[in-house]
Amino acid sequence: MRIAFFDTHSYERAAFEKENASRGHEIVFLEPRLTPQTASLARGCPAVCSFVDDEVGADALRLLAAAEVRLLALRSAGYNHVDLLAAERAGIPVVRVPEYSPHAVAEHAVLLVLALDRKLCRAWSRVREWNFSLEGLVGFDLHRKRVGILGTGKIGRVAARIFVGFGCEVIAVDIAPDQLAAETIGFRYAKLDEMYETSDILSLHVPLTPQTHHMIDARALARMKRGALIVNTGRGALVDTPALVEALKNERIGGAALDVYEEEEGLFFRDFSDQVIKDDVLARLLTFPNVLITSHQAFLTHEALGGIAATTLESITAFERGEPLRMQVRAADVLRG
Repeated sequence: MRIAFFDTHSYERAAFEKENASRGHEIVFLEPRLTPQTASLARGCPAVCSFVDDEVGADALRLLAAAEVRLLALRSAGYNHVDLLAAERAGIPVVRVPEYSPHAVAEHAVLLVLALDRKLCRAWSRVREWNFSLEGLVGFDLHRKRVGILGTGKIGRVAARIFVGFGCEVIAVDIAPDQLAAETIGFRYAKLDEMYETSDILSLHVPLTPQTHHMIDARALARMKRGALIVNTGRGALVDTPALVEALKNERIGGAALDVYEEEEGLFFRDFSDQVIKDDVLARLLTFPNVLITSHQAFLTHEALGGIAATTLESITAFERGEPLRMQVRAADVLRG
């Protein structure tokens, strides 16, 4: 099957080419994001592969259908950039990669905590300039600190296990508690109020839904333990960013480590080093010494890229053969969830 891959980067092409060697699909790698302006590039390709940074609304889907596209494969777990109702109206099933390497994302979350706490970026910059002073680099031990894990799916459970390994007291909140995992790993479930009020570190691992959108808002930030760190490797819109800026300005929280940002579309995954960034909120965030931002790279390991390629091409192969699509996501499922 001929597949148009939008928004592709060099670091992912090798994984897809390797996985496709035994499948025989014809892959057309395209650099532009999938948007209404670029959707016509898919003409002649029955399948389209889209990334989380694309803009797949009703207009783009209408144009994809007109180009005789019959399948939309997302090489991501997230699907909030796709209008699922419009996809169903256009007769285009949507498949995704619900999981790849939970270790990649969980390990990155812990990495961000350590780097933020121990002022690693500041220390590295100083030493590069022959400044070996330790002033302003004092951090804290993770040992015996309380870590709140919001969401105990596969990633959340791996993160909990790592924090327990550091000697942290881990508490968790989830709409579907997994008591066996809690007993096996060594954490306990708590009420959301307790998590906000007592956690030294809050790590977000829930999907973005209407219920979790901006769950970390001004009210939640006001309830958090003063000086706590927030780590978000989930979805950018879990956090109300202007409210986070205010909490940082007022020194209500101790810092934030973010791998995702709610207005990252069209910004992350690209080089703007010779341009002026027009996002005032992001620019303000980057002025804080106690904020660490990476550009949605938590998934970026060889293992995760291989898993994404395998699952994506497995779904496309199943579609070509007329087999059930195990990874299909439907609007009704999202509304029920």
